[in-house]
Amino acid sequence: MEDYLQDCRAALQESRPLHVVLGNEACDLDSVVSALALAFYLAKTTEAEEVFVPVLNIKRSELPLRGDIVFFLQKVHIPESILIFRDEIDLHALHQAGQLTLILVDHHILPKSDTALEEAVAEVLDHRPIEQKHCPPCHVSVELVGSCATLVTERILQGAPEILDRQTAALLHGTIILDCVNMDLKIGKATPKDSKYVEKLEALFPDLPKRNDIFDSLQKAKFDVSGLTTEQMLRKDQKTIYRQGVKVAISAVYMDLEAFLERSNLLADLHAFCQAHSYDVLVAMTIFFNTHNEPVRQLAIFCPHVALRTTICGVLECSHSPPLKLTPASSTHPNLHAYLQGNTQVSRKKLLPLLQEALSVYFDSMKIPSGQPETADVSREQVNKELDRASNSLISGLSQDEEDPPLPPTPMNSLVDECPLDQGLPKLSAEAVFEKCSQISLSQSTTASLSKK
Repeated sequence: MEDYLQDCRAALQESRPLHVVLGNEACDLDSVVSALALAFYLAKTTEAEEVFVPVLNIKRSELPLRGDIVFFLQKVHIPESILIFRDEIDLHALHQAGQLTLILVDHHILPKSDTALEEAVAEVLDHRPIEQKHCPPCHVSVELVGSCATLVTERILQGAPEILDRQTAALLHGTIILDCVNMDLKIGKATPKDSKYVEKLEALFPDLPKRNDIFDSLQKAKFDVSGLTTEQMLRKDQKTIYRQGVKVAISAVYMDLEAFLERSNLLADLHAFCQAHSYDVLVAMTIFFNTHNEPVRQLAIFCPHVALRTTICGVLECSHSPPLKLTPASSTHPNLHAYLQGNTQVSRKKLLPLLQEALSVYFDSMKIPSGQPETADVSREQVNKELDRASNSLISGLSQDEEDPPLPPTPMNSLVDECPLDQGLPKLSAEAVFEKCSQISLSQSTTASLSKK
């Protein structure tokens, strides 16, 4: 694999037709490994004059945000320097020159910015329900399994098993295990085909890491934010809501709030982050497990606009559906309110409607039709009155991640939502993985308490 990737970089220097294997914009581990392994297979089994190049669908500068990918590539001894990223190859220029053939892996719909490339798509390999109206008119292979890497493994072992080296096998093996939550039958994310090909890889390469070891290490790397700047930490797992000229960023931060607030130059970094992306409000939900393996959530609301910050904090403090059970935490930073969140079951997904409601309350209290934010103060009494009047005024469609995408969508693991596979294969973010782990942890704690009784 490593020698092959070196040859791919050399091929970029030549003016010749390219077959590009492109993963999705989320660029999660499944997308990366599937692109690398499928391109490797095609290069080894197709006529010599055709060049197959895997491309990671993000800028090179964004790779540090994908902790599990960085860790795994290092573990299998693949240097980042030999990988090809989206900002290092001009696919549109290649297409205009008639030198591009595109193979989509782990997705089958191109974003609007790449619509022109649809003409170049020759094949699709995906593992989610297909959207016929948007799917390119080419050969499409789709099967609902837990990991796209499973389908790539099947293609290799059925087509040319002799080309499979340990390095490639380790990439595929670890990716399937991560995507399928360590093949846990209780969670039910792995399909029979996922299990089948994990076992085949283990039979071919008995020295592959133990499942528990590789899963635990990849999960740890996914949540690891050490070494990231404050901006990278905030952008690693971020969503955005937008309303009448006001933009709110909601970031999941995988560390203790106290440690986050003690970061060097934090206030300047928060100001710079909001200014760079035109955010009026930044909500950071810190997430971690304590020493008793219990889930902990905390909130920090940063906003220089006094009225807007007061309104948002008031709505969150007064919320009863769901109750956040907030306890103020000490913060010496101006323009920043911090809280301990007593109800750990309120995830970021459940927090979003409350923030939407807070924006409704803010605009109603300010009586500003144009939606321009002001800095006038707002009393808590005003907030409570407007909250009572507008408690049911949630407006659908306010979550507009695509309107301000400083990064591609949050990196995710492709997992089956429920079994049987009636709902297809939605993506599961790091925040959603934490949510699952929280539920398991709380369930185990409840069971232990009952058994003691």
